[in-house]
Amino acid sequence: MEKWDSNEGTSAFHMPEWMIQFADQKQEFNKRPTKIGRRSLSRSISQSSTDSYSSAASYTDSSDDETSPRDKQQKSSKGSSDFCVKNIKQAEFGRREIEIAEQEMPALMALRKRAQGEKPLAGAKIVGCTHITAQTAVLMETLGALGAQCRWAACNIYSTLNEVAAALAESGFPVFAWKGESEDDFWWCIDRCVNVEGWQPNMILDDGGDLTHWIYKKYPNMFKKIKGIVEESVTGVHRLYQLSKAGKLCVPAMNVNDSVTKQKFDNLYCCRESILDGLKRTTDMMFGGKQVVVCGYGEVGKGCCAALKAMGSIVYVTEIDPICALQACMDGFRLVKLNEVIRQVDIVITCTGNKNVVTREHLDRMKNSCIVCNMGHSNTEIDVASLRTPELTWERVRSQVDHVIWPDGKRIVLLAEGRLLNLSCSTVPTFVLSITATTQALALIELYNAPEGRYKQDVYLLPKKMDEYVASLHLPTFDAHLTELTDEQAKYLGLNKNGPFKPNYYRY
Repeated sequence: MEKWDSNEGTSAFHMPEWMIQFADQKQEFNKRPTKIGRRSLSRSISQSSTDSYSSAASYTDSSDDETSPRDKQQKSSKGSSDFCVKNIKQAEFGRREIEIAEQEMPALMALRKRAQGEKPLAGAKIVGCTHITAQTAVLMETLGALGAQCRWAACNIYSTLNEVAAALAESGFPVFAWKGESEDDFWWCIDRCVNVEGWQPNMILDDGGDLTHWIYKKYPNMFKKIKGIVEESVTGVHRLYQLSKAGKLCVPAMNVNDSVTKQKFDNLYCCRESILDGLKRTTDMMFGGKQVVVCGYGEVGKGCCAALKAMGSIVYVTEIDPICALQACMDGFRLVKLNEVIRQVDIVITCTGNKNVVTREHLDRMKNSCIVCNMGHSNTEIDVASLRTPELTWERVRSQVDHVIWPDGKRIVLLAEGRLLNLSCSTVPTFVLSITATTQALALIELYNAPEGRYKQDVYLLPKKMDEYVASLHLPTFDAHLTELTDEQAKYLGLNKNGPFKPNYYRY
């Protein structure tokens, strides 16, 4: 059986035999508002993921227990106390959610079945910082089945499902996360994952770059011993490139955010569905005839615009990139500057990955009852801090929904305090997360098993062969049948019959 490593070139990637075999067996896998005393009212300094996992309102949102998890003494049924979750007694409920998620994550279940005999992650000690949901749990348990030891924290203070965190802790995973963490809690949880006597992580799986940043700044000697970093967000990748440019990245890193499967599914197709879900759950609004401005026409913006247009909304787009702007025009959207429409629109949605896209000046000029939300970058796109002033009144009307009221009585409806709408207020389809999680798992396996010299101290894209493999693992769900090239056709195109089928510069 072929192994993960190869002696050919620094960019070579050879699929193990079990991967090739599986690709041909297409039918096999068809089948509360948070407590003010514990949470800072200022904007989070966390740079958590732009394009990542989601969470529904947690089963435990209405809990009356105000005791901080940090102040509790909890043990699992096996006597372990190496975790910090809201309530370990909720593990049974979380286990049910994980079992449901497994049904919609065929690729990860396939990896378990095909690779656990080989244990490609045996010896890997992975420290992770992502959204802790049922889908993440399937990924973590898959990594465990492939031989890895894992410790985990949440990359977003709102996105943890408490019952899932409890289920993971009960099954032996050191998890430090709960829904509604304070800023201090957030960094404490990350440190508890990393700073463990006798445990040196050798792989990082990050979503937003906070974990990588924490280890780099606080534990530089530990950082130098890391074998590889896998990052899945725009923000985290940007921070990695900054380190690389400054000559401070002493670890190979894999940018899975820009892999094709992740970009298209987690950003475009996912946001096309979750934008409507998040708005409906929080506002009960009707979309037909509403005027909406979407800031940014990248993959996230494209998904949001397509969904809103299909529901009968009048959609405007703002863009800085002339290519994306032209795409918006060709797709039938009116390209505007935000100032031109800010007084008339009913909904403002940010999807840029930038900061201060919606400023206090824009907020002052919005009409009464305008809904403002963010689908883009962490909590930086909307200048929420400028609204924390004495002359404005904040009124919490339901979970993750605030009315900000001006002295003249005008109010705007702010969702999730400017944080990511689909992480805080809705869910993301499990099938989409299967694609992202599979990409992360394969990237970890590739970096961990790569022979010395294949990857230098730089940031790399996921090998295209792996990207194609992730897609192929999900085709059986649709009873889809790929056409195969003949030898003559493959020779004519200059391709290997088994791929990769497109050059790296190809734009899907």
